[in-house]
This record gives sequence, structure tokens and C-alpha cells, in this order.
Amino acid sequence: MTTKTISSQRFSFPSIAMHWLMVLVFIGVFVAVNLIDVFPKGSDSRQLAKNMHFSLGFLVFGLFWLRVAFRLLGNTPAIVPVPPAWQEKLAKLGHLALYAIMVLMPLVGWAALSAFGKPIPFFGTELPALMAENKQLGRSIREAHELGGNLAYFLIGGHALAALYHHYFMKDNTLRRMTLR
Repeated sequence: MTTKTISSQRFSFPSIAMHWLMVLVFIGVFVAVNLIDVFPKGSDSRQLAKNMHFSLGFLVFGLFWLRVAFRLLGNTPAIVPVPPAWQEKLAKLGHLALYAIMVLMPLVGWAALSAFGKPIPFFGTELPALMAENKQLGRSIREAHELGGNLAYFLIGGHALAALYHHYFMKDNTLRRMTLR
């Protein structure tokens, strides 16, 4: 098999690397948010977990734009054998929902922190507030952020399960397109 054939069957190296980096960052976001309640209120450990959740969430937002650039500049290999049209439409809808989560969740989290008048940490620096303090609005925004976080669990889980389904049951190249080997 030639290099051209191999590369046309997989996404570009930058796209693959960014995909798996995003997986690791999302794991960090979810671990950090779930650690917050493990630690006592007011403790340094709890604050560290919050700061990591916020910082990693903003990192998702930044990396998203790089990921889109790599995807637009790279190739999109065909799925072989071609799946039914309904699966392709569902996959596009799922990817669109994942992209929306990667953009909207960090912005909604940023808005919530701003509305509560809290600092907006990003790996040792502080981002500016998006709006004036308004705690009532902050509670509503935080609820939307929590709802989006729960939706993200399902979207990411569904994405992973779909890839495994295609690999083990459909026996197509969906998963292999996003691997280096």
C-alpha cells in the first residue's frame, strides 16, 4: 500500500492529533468538575479543581478553532464500505452537536462566572468578565451550563459508542480513519 493510499484512508496527522488531544482535555474537564464536590468548601484543593475545570474548558474553546482549521485544510477520508444515508446524516448531526458543545459550553461557563462576579481563571491568568455582575442571571446561566455538561456526557459517549459499533459490528474504517495505524 502506498503512502498516498494510506493517507487518503485516514485524516491528516494534525487532525488525528487534535482529536485525541481534545479527548484528553475533555477527560480533564470532566474529572476536574467531578472532583470539586469531593473537597470541602473553601479548601485549596476544591479551588484547584474549579480552576482546572475552568482553564481546561477554555482550552477546549481555543483548541476547537485549531481543530476546525486542521479539518478544513486536511482530507476527509471516505467511510468504506459506505454506511446507509441515515447513519451519515446522524453522524453529521452528532458532530455538529459536539462542535456546538465545544464552542458554547466554555462561553456559557465564562458568562456564568462573569455574572457571579467571580474571577475567570485561565492557567494562572485571568480573563475579562463578559458582563456586569447579576447573580440571578448567573444562576440561570449556571443551570444552562450544567444541562449542557450533562448533554456533553451523552454526546461524547454516543460518539465513542458509534465509533466502536462501526469498528466491531459494521466492520468499516470509521475508527481507523482517526488512528495513526
